Amino acid sequence: MGCNQIKGGSRVLTSEGEVITGVRSNAQAPPDALLGTPVSAGVAEGYVKVVLHPGEGKLKKGDILVAPFTDPGWAPLFHSAKALVTEVGGLMTHGSVVAREYGIPPVVGVDNATKTLKDGQYVRIDGSRGFVQILNEKGKQP
Repeated sequence: MGCNQIKGGSRVLTSEGEVITGVRSNAQAPPDALLGTPVSAGVAEGYVKVVLHPGEGKLKKGDILVAPFTDPGWAPLFHSAKALVTEVGGLMTHGSVVAREYGIPPVVGVDNATKTLKDGQYVRIDGSRGFVQILNEKGKQP
């Protein structure tokens, strides 16, 4: 199994078992932003809440939900979320579709989002341009 890098692509597994990992670029994003796939229009700011399993999710109204992925079991968390960030996803995956239904901006396909982002960080999610910008660290006022 080989591993290639292609600029501007995404992670793909071919029928031959080859993994192709893209290198994201986004000229519209701030230099320090985490890049992902833009899913629907909107910008939101709020505090990060990383949730690895939907049963453990304790979001406050207005939190930014950061998850590895979502499926129907995650649906109750969308009611409180102000925006969504996932490590896996595309335009038609569960999180993207439900976020659009709730009118919250999602950015999906953000590599290592659940490891990079920490509970309590204040961030800006740009669902139109596909990036997450950390505005301050936990405990500091924005």
